[in-house]
Amino acid sequence: MEYISHPMIRPESVEKREYQLAIAMKALDANTMVILPTGLGKTAVALLVAASRLYNDGGKILVLAPTKPLVEQHLRSFERYLNLKAGKDPEESPFVMFTGDAPPAERTADWERATVILATPQVIKNDLIAGRYTLADVTLMVVDECHRAVGNYAYVFLAQRYLATADKPLLLAMTASPGGAQVKVQDVCANLGIAHVETRNENDPDVRPYVFEREVEYLSIDLPPDLKSAIAIINGLIGERLALLSSLRFEVPKREKLSMKALNAINAQIQQRIQARDPVAYQAASVYAECMKLRHAVTLAESQGSDVLKGYLAKLIAEGTGSGGSKASQRLAADQSFRELAARSTEWTRELHPKAEIVLDLVRAQLAEHKESRIIVFATYRDTVQRLADMLAAHGIACERFVGQATKDTEKGLSQKKQIAALTRFREGEFRVLIATSVGEEGLDVPSTDMVIFYEAVPSEIRSIQRKGRTGRHAAGRVVVLVTKGTSDEVFQHVSNAKERMMHKSMRSMATITAPAQRPIVAEQASIGEFTPQGPKILIDDRETSSKVVEALSNMGAAVRLERLPHGDYAIGDRILIERKTARDFADTLINRDLLGQ
Repeated sequence: MEYISHPMIRPESVEKREYQLAIAMKALDANTMVILPTGLGKTAVALLVAASRLYNDGGKILVLAPTKPLVEQHLRSFERYLNLKAGKDPEESPFVMFTGDAPPAERTADWERATVILATPQVIKNDLIAGRYTLADVTLMVVDECHRAVGNYAYVFLAQRYLATADKPLLLAMTASPGGAQVKVQDVCANLGIAHVETRNENDPDVRPYVFEREVEYLSIDLPPDLKSAIAIINGLIGERLALLSSLRFEVPKREKLSMKALNAINAQIQQRIQARDPVAYQAASVYAECMKLRHAVTLAESQGSDVLKGYLAKLIAEGTGSGGSKASQRLAADQSFRELAARSTEWTRELHPKAEIVLDLVRAQLAEHKESRIIVFATYRDTVQRLADMLAAHGIACERFVGQATKDTEKGLSQKKQIAALTRFREGEFRVLIATSVGEEGLDVPSTDMVIFYEAVPSEIRSIQRKGRTGRHAAGRVVVLVTKGTSDEVFQHVSNAKERMMHKSMRSMATITAPAQRPIVAEQASIGEFTPQGPKILIDDRETSSKVVEALSNMGAAVRLERLPHGDYAIGDRILIERKTARDFADTLINRDLLGQ
């Protein structure tokens, strides 16, 4: 094997691949988006560009990734391959990972001493807004999973601030799946100031030698009779509510044509009539909420199984019969057909849907044939993740769940520290099966994962590509997608495949892009200091940092400080307090709550 030879890269550590070198050389000339299939070494490209910038221009490298586990993964890669010496204190590493857990003063000190900073974007954004440091001496900003750079996501603010204020700016954006719509990709390019796009796929001649086979198979599964019967009852309830909406003079589709797009169209009609102060619209809004709950029940029955559906029906009954339940839940709980279905579901003493048993069989067969295998099972809903983990554990298969941080209902999330610990145990082989929600889809590199199971198809081409990319990275891999016949699973399968084809076509055309229209650089705005040189500091509630108002104030040079305010969103001096509200929230506050108490 031939290795990269560079003074800033550890000897015999990074394999020499011509396509990575070619991409890195292009990326050194202009702000570049790199689109590479998962497992083909986007991180290696970032290392090559970082090494060159440090060698020729010095300064700092800032690496951004959307989640803490992914940041930690990049930290391990940069520490392992980049040849950097410690500063004045040999005990202090030139690498540092920023988290929101560290005190601001500690982050400021770390920023001053470190050469390579790795962080989630929100931490850096908050520090910049608070004026704790600047990006002036950052010679390379790496933006991983750059398809997120849309709307109010922190990547957009950071890219614009960086390009406007750095002495020698260069931005490297990376993704495996930029999305199928070329308009969205162009929007990402504009938000990040991208001037050049480098893309490769697995069929390119310079890439093909490094691609491992990834077998993708779709298992069609019949829906059992009891679940078919339950779905028929729920669809009947949906039909009744659509008829009611129609009687209230709303345009509604036939029940068989009820899609998420159609539901959104119904909601738009309702909101329009609420704004026109039509009292009937409020009743319609509650009926619409019933439709949404019932449609979700159908999705659970079709794609998740009887145990998850049973739990959901029980939850709706509890909400509808308890204090504080919504009107929609109360009406459902009072509906005779719904109550009978919920009662019947309590008689389901085992999982009716075949998917769970199929997962067990697939995992058993893989581990029997390859004892050192690592397997990832993806499921959309946490309830399913927990039930699969319990089932595999009951059959003696070592496994762990991998979910987000938020606690939902009685189920606790995993802190970022616990997420990182779980991935470390998985990599080291302490357990063989990781059961994950979408939080496990992006970027996580587990070298020996040779099987990925989709518990259900997903309609997003980005999520589908990210899931598939967890295997076949370092050896041949297998992807199995479970699809329930005649259900939303089949629809999502076809939608995802079509979007993937569109994305690959779009990527080929994007390779010819050299200079898309870029957003105006914000630094050319006049500083607020020119108008109010002695103005008071603005205190901003730290929960407001996603607001464009905060970004605008920071871009204008206002002196701001972030802290948790007991009242209001913005405080100017000791006499002015500003509470930001939408018109609807303001009206609701006047009627139902204490405005001044907020």
